[in-house]
Amino acid sequence: MFKVFRTETFEDEFHKLPKTEQQEIKKFEKHLSENPFVGKPLGMPFFREKKFKGRRVYYLIYEDVIVVLMVALSDKKTQQATIDAIKENIAVYSEQITKTLKKT
Repeated sequence: MFKVFRTETFEDEFHKLPKTEQQEIKKFEKHLSENPFVGKPLGMPFFREKKFKGRRVYYLIYEDVIVVLMVALSDKKTQQATIDAIKENIAVYSEQITKTLKKT
């Protein structure tokens, strides 16, 4: 089973969503812990998105440490800007996971 973590950015956006959408995403996180390779790959097998009612959830899979990192949410309008920002910060996310795992 994979551990699922969230970035602060993801948390901030998540809490702005209606409760019903939050619950859908929580169910999806549970599903990710069992099978992280659902969703559409975005240029790299470990970077994926999943659509929920017009919104997109972006996550990174770290197979070596058995972790999924939920990194961002967007709508169709901001999709490409969000994807570009995530790609630019891949190394930052990797460092964040390393630090998080050291704490646990």
